[in-house]
Amino acid sequence: MKQTRIIISGGGTGGHIFPAISIANAVKAIRPEAEILFVGAENRMEMQRVPAAGYRIEGLPVAGFDRRHLLKNVSVLVKLMKSQCKARRIVKEFRPQVAVGVGGYASGPTLRMAGRMGVPTLLQEQNSFAGVTNKLLAKRARRICVAYEGMEKFFPADVIMMTGNPVRQNLVENRMPRDKAVEALGLDPSRRVILIIGGSLGARSVNESVMARLDEIRAAEDVQVFWQTGKLYIDEMKRRLSGEKPVPNLYPTDFISSMDVAYSAADLVISRAGASSISELCLLGKPVILVPSPNVAEDHQTKNAMALVRRDAAIHIADAEAPERLMPEAIALVHDESRLGALSGNILKLALPDSAEIIAREVLKLADNG
Repeated sequence: MKQTRIIISGGGTGGHIFPAISIANAVKAIRPEAEILFVGAENRMEMQRVPAAGYRIEGLPVAGFDRRHLLKNVSVLVKLMKSQCKARRIVKEFRPQVAVGVGGYASGPTLRMAGRMGVPTLLQEQNSFAGVTNKLLAKRARRICVAYEGMEKFFPADVIMMTGNPVRQNLVENRMPRDKAVEALGLDPSRRVILIIGGSLGARSVNESVMARLDEIRAAEDVQVFWQTGKLYIDEMKRRLSGEKPVPNLYPTDFISSMDVAYSAADLVISRAGASSISELCLLGKPVILVPSPNVAEDHQTKNAMALVRRDAAIHIADAEAPERLMPEAIALVHDESRLGALSGNILKLALPDSAEIIAREVLKLADNG
């Protein structure tokens, strides 16, 4: 049998990169000799994360459209044309039997060129509201793997497959008892834990919501708040905290490297509503307050959040309302055992385990059958 060669393209954020790497790992687990080439966007996160995971990556000079400053898009169009030329060369030289798109800038030119050159394509749409790139690529796709019901409004029904979103393997594999996880974080097992994650770079409005309610956090002595500010904000937050009366039950950190430990410790999570984060929370059955980012295309994070809220599987607080509502509601909710239990049970029902393996088998089916 000839060697299996697969291109996986996309990235830009951890929400695209983690699923892509999970799919690659699942392919390798089934077929270790498969050769996998990633195609990402130059100067984006995937150019470091993918090699760190042990895979080769090529970068395209692609960039996203600036919807507010249309004149700036002249250079974007030039980069897009260059990216299509480079993508064509990559596909021609690598000769993949299948190309996988996970969303993000680079997947557009790569999968468009692969499709034109007769390579079967598979799309992985992580959100409940399909992105522009995937909607354009759907016309040629042989299979579209989705994580939410009702995606027929965006894609041809006959190619859709409900698979869920792949998540970071270690989150599920390395679960530990709550008390041990709390101690590993240097916290007190007798106090309730609110975990705040605004993404690896951070979320300004979520951070401001914490700063606006320091008195209430301080007063909730049986609660401790483990707060990922993000690397962009840690210095500012620590400087501002130093000018305030101490808040001994608030633990700011720039980045949480052991998310498996943090999730195990948390009684309640506050998070943005990115597709990967939601999939992780579903698999782990974590009660969550979702604060969707307003700064994403087509406001898809709000749509992701509302898909859970409709099933009473999460609490939604709009970004603009967060400074007023977020911390008071979180402190009240973390004391409400029955409500936490209901949210946990309902979000667990939405979990789709083994997503990476299911998608990997579809990828290999396309590679073998063309």
